[in-house]
Amino acid sequence: MKKKSLVIVESPAKARTLAKILGKSFNIKASLGHIRDLPRSRLGVDVEHGFEPKYVVSRDKSKTVRYLKEAVMESSSVYLATDPDREGEAIAWHLVEVTKKKKIPYHRVTFHEITRQAIERAFKSPRSIDMQLVDAQQARRILDRLVGYKISPLLWRKVRRGLSAGRVQSVAVKIIVDREREIERFVPVEYWTIEAELEKKEPDENSSFRATLVGLTDGTRLEIHQKEEAEAVKGELEKAEYSVIKSKTKKVNRRPAPPFITSTLQQEAWRRLRFSAKQTMAIAQQLYEGLPVGEEGGVGLITYMRTDSIHVSRPAINEAREFITEKYGAQFVPAHARLFTGKVKGAQEAHEAIRPTKIWRQPSLIKPFLNSNQFKLYNLIWQRMVASQMAVATFNSTTVDIEARCPVSKIKYLLTASSLVNIFPGFIILYTEGKDDNGDTINTRLPPLEKGDRLKLIKLISEQNFTQPPPRFSEATLIKMLEQQGIGRPSTYAPILSTIQDREYVTRANGRFKPTELGIIVNDLLTEHFSGIVDIDFTARMEDELDKIANEGLKWRKVVDDFYQPLEKELQSASKFMQKVKIADKETGEACPNCGKPIIIKMGRFGRFLACSGFPECKYTTSFQVKTGAKCPECSADIVEKQNKKKRTFYSCSNYPECRFATNYKPFPLPCPECGGLMVISCEKWSKCLRCKHKKEIERE
Repeated sequence: MKKKSLVIVESPAKARTLAKILGKSFNIKASLGHIRDLPRSRLGVDVEHGFEPKYVVSRDKSKTVRYLKEAVMESSSVYLATDPDREGEAIAWHLVEVTKKKKIPYHRVTFHEITRQAIERAFKSPRSIDMQLVDAQQARRILDRLVGYKISPLLWRKVRRGLSAGRVQSVAVKIIVDREREIERFVPVEYWTIEAELEKKEPDENSSFRATLVGLTDGTRLEIHQKEEAEAVKGELEKAEYSVIKSKTKKVNRRPAPPFITSTLQQEAWRRLRFSAKQTMAIAQQLYEGLPVGEEGGVGLITYMRTDSIHVSRPAINEAREFITEKYGAQFVPAHARLFTGKVKGAQEAHEAIRPTKIWRQPSLIKPFLNSNQFKLYNLIWQRMVASQMAVATFNSTTVDIEARCPVSKIKYLLTASSLVNIFPGFIILYTEGKDDNGDTINTRLPPLEKGDRLKLIKLISEQNFTQPPPRFSEATLIKMLEQQGIGRPSTYAPILSTIQDREYVTRANGRFKPTELGIIVNDLLTEHFSGIVDIDFTARMEDELDKIANEGLKWRKVVDDFYQPLEKELQSASKFMQKVKIADKETGEACPNCGKPIIIKMGRFGRFLACSGFPECKYTTSFQVKTGAKCPECSADIVEKQNKKKRTFYSCSNYPECRFATNYKPFPLPCPECGGLMVISCEKWSKCLRCKHKKEIERE
């Protein structure tokens, strides 16, 4: 019997989708990710002999390797169809190294979407392993291993067992710590704003509007810092005569954003859907690898999701333009296809932006075949791609300058009013990009106003304000900062954010990152003794070096050596001069049920736990539970925060297993004002009752 060709991919889902396309002439197997790596129990890098890595097949992958070897022996040829990036190239290389048999040819195939056309094209033009990409991945892995396995033991001795340091993660923690200290140093400054509600002397219907005091008509800016000053100005404005001294309207166009790259997808998924970067990438992986969609069967729904290129293929652009013409009309299609030329640092232009593999596969048509989160993310990607090829949105932007002439003081105050009125929706009929903190200001429509129009004062509104410190980073803004600074690459953003939380160096407060005491201590030690590790510019330069290995053939051993030599000197110095730091145990306010001494929070190998402060005389311990302040609706015990095996947070009764109440929604401390039931936070701004469904807006401090 004629032997089949073997195709090796990373995941079973990808294998199932490829099997539908390639047919029975191919045998398709999944490696389940990497099949070998550096050993967990030791450094695994020979620093004395060119940083030679010592790769091993882990015990949990031995069975996988065995059946892959058997599959290779039964095959006429092997196609390595792992992901089209450095990580995928490295997986392919490791597969060759572990399973290679003489006289059996190996081929590397890459594709950025799992569609019949893309797969057939890839298998018609296979290539060999790109060792420059492999070397770039090896260099990153070895650099990270050197940092983690050299610095972490030092932190164990000086701070606490179980701590670890990461080359890129430490920079992310430093960014968060620096922002927190900036917030702590911030001194708010009081200022007052004054608005005048005005209308024309001969008012039309809905002719009233508001104008803001900005200064004097001679160009002098006006700053009001005290209530007395505001009252004095208000007194003058109440007696002033108001007239329009300038009115200008112009058309402005707003262009759509380009299709998603990895970082912008993670940012927008956080803003719109409150998906974490890790969650976003997991769902995107499912959409890319393929899902069963009705009669189509298994099909890849989006292009490859780890990319930093905004390039889009010409056929995809043409398909989008055809769809827009049919769905919305010719006026919503620009005269020429829109090509995005902005480039992220280090972007690989051979890649494409993240887009649907088929524009005509509208979200509404495939919604029945997707779960809720898959649909939400696919809909976001689909809308962004289609909108990117739609006509610009056109607005009438009107700015009006108003003079307030004071009869007694003769001062001429300047007030301004503005409006932005949409006259052609263009792409915003489908999609508008979310904003991070302060979004677009909402402008009201102004009545027709011309120079010389006299106005009548209806009322004055003064408001006390204080300057605000910079906000803490959300997932979206931290990823944006890392990208802007050149820290990390598409495949690393999600692991960075997960790692710094898993290590308890940062925590979340209202969806934003706040450093823990432990995170601040470790950051300060690394900043003092390993300045290069936490230096943003240095880390960005290392990313550039890794790019040069991949794109220009720079020798990876030299890059690693240039990094390691100063690190070794810093290690020797830190071993001598780094002071031991004692982290005080935190009391919980509760007493030990055995001896009555205070219960404290301790940190163990597997995270936090509660223990008696009388140890070792009293050995009482229990699991650490974060109280939410809410009471169980079934037994009135405390509701506590917990994590499942996948480290996803949920909330349950502290009386478990006697009481099995649990919810994925974060409980709100105050009971429902309507029925006394449990209120939970259903979204960022609203809470709802689980019993009567009453909704209430959350008041923020």
